[in-house]
Amino acid sequence: MKTNSLSAWILAVRPYSLGASVIPVAVGSAMAWSDGGFRPAVAVLCLLFAVLTQCTANLVNDLWDFLRGADQPDRLGPDRAFAKGYITMPAMKAGIACFTLAACIAGCGLLFYGGWELILVGAACILFAYLYTAGPWPLAYHGLGDVAVVAFFGVVPACFTYWIQTGAWTPQITAAAIACGLVIDTMLWINNFRDRNEDARCGKRTIVVCLGERVGRWGYLVLGIAALALCLSLWIFGGRLWAGLLPLLYLPPFVAAWRKMIRIDHGDALNVCLGETARNMQLFGLLLTIGILLG
Repeated sequence: MKTNSLSAWILAVRPYSLGASVIPVAVGSAMAWSDGGFRPAVAVLCLLFAVLTQCTANLVNDLWDFLRGADQPDRLGPDRAFAKGYITMPAMKAGIACFTLAACIAGCGLLFYGGWELILVGAACILFAYLYTAGPWPLAYHGLGDVAVVAFFGVVPACFTYWIQTGAWTPQITAAAIACGLVIDTMLWINNFRDRNEDARCGKRTIVVCLGERVGRWGYLVLGIAALALCLSLWIFGGRLWAGLLPLLYLPPFVAAWRKMIRIDHGDALNVCLGETARNMQLFGLLLTIGILLG
């Protein structure tokens, strides 16, 4: 692959993972539409901000996991552009700065629709993009990666997408947002389960490393089941029948991926489960969004 080429940058931003940004914004916007407050311009700006911020986080992660020794030549996961030498250090730093600036511009557009407190929310999102793997106390290296994912790929994007459009914050959007965050966290979980030995070697103390392989095997399943339970609460306590029932179609492929994960257990063969997890995550987001729109 040619150094600093378009192909290298596409690899670096990890397109397969960007559904994690789209899903909570789609769910928050669907809930706003269902409650009579949908604003297309806000939805587009929220989506741009979310996707650009995730691209920033992916680039920072690409750089700092290499610098901290987590991405070695024997890495089990998909190729990382910086670790492979496909992107140079000056280009990576410039790319991170450009994506950060673009995210900030999209975020500033939201100030026309929300209050100035959105500056604090946007700043927190940008800080998360950096502090997840960079800085003196990276969250992903101290067992807080999963909490951060649920917060910044679930609660924050879905709830604030809804709040900017409607001016309200309801228990239903909170339940839907947490459900999104839990399902999106299954992608991190399968990564951490696959990399548990390498992470332990380089001092990356994920939950799987800290609590062991047994928790790693069952935690993945718990995340998906808990998300579906929250969706059912939208029906039981909120009267949204389809929002509760349609996401149940996520269960068979999710359980199939989990059983495959348990059977494979270790090695780069788990990348098959990563791909299936990304697909299942997108399926869940689509089903929940449609369910909310149907009522």
